[in-house]
Amino acid sequence: MRTSTLSNALLLAGGAVAGCLGKPSACQSVDASIVAHTGEPLGKEVTHNNITLYIAEPDAKDPRTKARAGSAILFLTDVFGLALAENKLLADSFARAGYLTLVPDLFQGSPAPGDINVPGFNTTEFLAKHEPAVTDPIIAAAAAYLRTELKATRLAATGYCFGGRYSFRQLADGEGAVDVAYAAHPSLLSEEEIAAAVAGPVAVAAADQDTLFNAEARAAAEKALLGTGKPYQVNLYSGTQHGFGVRVDLADAQQKYAKEEAFLQAVRWFDRFLVTAA
Repeated sequence: MRTSTLSNALLLAGGAVAGCLGKPSACQSVDASIVAHTGEPLGKEVTHNNITLYIAEPDAKDPRTKARAGSAILFLTDVFGLALAENKLLADSFARAGYLTLVPDLFQGSPAPGDINVPGFNTTEFLAKHEPAVTDPIIAAAAAYLRTELKATRLAATGYCFGGRYSFRQLADGEGAVDVAYAAHPSLLSEEEIAAAVAGPVAVAAADQDTLFNAEARAAAEKALLGTGKPYQVNLYSGTQHGFGVRVDLADAQQKYAKEEAFLQAVRWFDRFLVTAA
């Protein structure tokens, strides 16, 4: 795996997370053992303003939770949404890391099928129904719920594929709802959207075999990130394809490792720029 760390972002090392510089009490160990790949989701679903929200709450007695009190994660999914168990399990994993995590249903009960290649499903039509004009208000309402109902004072966005684009959009200067962003294998992300994300630090986890966020798109993203003048980071994971941040072949040790490292990359980023900066 090749890791590219750019600008004045953190250098990442394997093992436990220790990114809370300047705030030792926040440096509570988190490692890959907390990542749930299979099993039953542990969070709960609520409905607010006709939007379904999946909430993963951290253990209040865990020192990691106390260290990250007031900080929360807005989890923006791929096109499979809340119907995909791995999305909920990943939210649960962030909760075990000490972060209150909320996942809005971006598709109002009608996400893409688990296999987008099934006959009858038209990806172009699906995406046209979920343009920013439709999706941004859903995310804004979820962010407002985190701040007003769940009393979070600082928010991070973590986005995957479809959601990766929106984690950038939520960091837009003067318009964004979050303070820090992370995106794994983003899709449909424009250079203009990257350049607009100048309100805070942003990190990216990329797959080396991604046809949607390929080498050319990564190069353009790095150039745009450099122009923001904010801390940023781009990590490239070998032996991975689009979607590896959420779904992988668990029998493939490299893919499993990459998914777990991408998760830890996000936690380190949030610890450094969300918790420590608070």
